[in-house]
Amino acid sequence: MQKESACEAKILRVLVESGGCSGFQYGMSFDEMKAEDQRFESEGVAVILDPASLAYLNGSNIDFDDGLQGKGFEIKNPNAQSTCGCGKSFS
Repeated sequence: MQKESACEAKILRVLVESGGCSGFQYGMSFDEMKAEDQRFESEGVAVILDPASLAYLNGSNIDFDDGLQGKGFEIKNPNAQSTCGCGKSFS
């Protein structure tokens, strides 16, 4: 049995935290899955969310825009009542 490297054991975590210009902001990091996390997979990419973040992000779509503007990750959140111009914070 082969031992996984530290990078292989980490999964993309999407989270919501207080801050930003609208009250909440999105965050992403690579992390290990915890017991209370929910795991999702789309097009071969695994994503984990903690229960509090899942409540804010339920029904959201995450896309990667690599167009001319080089925008990066874009979260389309149907639960957000308003967003700021940067696209990284919402209320």
